[in-house]
Amino acid sequence: MSRPIGYYVHHHGDGHRQRAMAIGQALQDVVLLGTGLAGRAGDLPCVDLPDDRLEDGFTGIDRTDRPASLHYAPLDHEDIRQRTAMMSAWIAQARPCLIVVDVSVEVGMLARLASVPTVYVRLNGRRLDTPHLDAFRGAKALLAPFHEALDDDEVPAWVREKTFYAPGIVRAAPSDAGPGEDVVLIVLGRGGDMSDGGRWAEVARATPGVRFRVIGPCTVPASLPANLEFRGWVDDAGSQIANARVVIGAAGDGVVSAVLSARRPFICLPEPRPFDEQVSKARRLAAVGGAIVRYTWPQPEEWPALIDEATQQAGCWPGCLTMEGGPDRAARWLEDLTQRSCTLRNRSA
Repeated sequence: MSRPIGYYVHHHGDGHRQRAMAIGQALQDVVLLGTGLAGRAGDLPCVDLPDDRLEDGFTGIDRTDRPASLHYAPLDHEDIRQRTAMMSAWIAQARPCLIVVDVSVEVGMLARLASVPTVYVRLNGRRLDTPHLDAFRGAKALLAPFHEALDDDEVPAWVREKTFYAPGIVRAAPSDAGPGEDVVLIVLGRGGDMSDGGRWAEVARATPGVRFRVIGPCTVPASLPANLEFRGWVDDAGSQIANARVVIGAAGDGVVSAVLSARRPFICLPEPRPFDEQVSKARRLAAVGGAIVRYTWPQPEEWPALIDEATQQAGCWPGCLTMEGGPDRAARWLEDLTQRSCTLRNRSA
């Protein structure tokens, strides 16, 4: 009987699911585990788990007394009991060769306690706290969905040595447009100062010779300059990024991956995130010449020079940010890791 690979999908944000879908479609036998997967896993089998979030919101870290190796372990939460039981039951029945954890130190610990090797997905940032380091130690290997050149300078050598770097897992949609649009594209996620449409109106007025387009959630000011348009959520963000003259955005995984894949000039405005995820990534992008980075909001009159600077910088694309292999490369690495792991266990049995 075939022993599958399990893939745990965190439910805060959609990047984890997108990675799981991309890698899962390149694997022979994988089962996704996570909350809210029903109807959103394509043709991949999944175990849809109860939601473990508290009623007062979710940040990934609770505010209760807990062991130092955990981030999130609120007490007397019925859905957490049920999801833990469901994952344990699936492990006992399916006997997976490996579980990819993207991401949760608690799920990594649960799998290890259930005698299953894990691959822990290691995101950008300074994740050097006790829970993360214990999850890294407990894993058979680590998977980083970014270029090695973007890793934080403070990451210990043993963590780097254990890491397989796999940029470009989530590929931008192929562009069906022409050679490019003379548009500066502003790509927004949820919340933050970047979603203030009034600020972008000031930028557009200060740069009258440039067409600006905003995609993603943003307030729309009452007075709209003629060279600024708001499109809200779109289904072709990757295509628009690939065809933009310049891209402006934060340092989230989605926009950075799409920009690097398309090799577009990039002005990066990192937003506050736990473990300095965006600031760390932006700092490395600036260091290797992959983006023009500003850590505070530029004045309106600075934007024309910023756009010119980004365009000139992109003319000398850093070789360390060249994409390699995407989801297929990550899937082949996982399959090789699984085969070697199962062979060693069979020999010792």
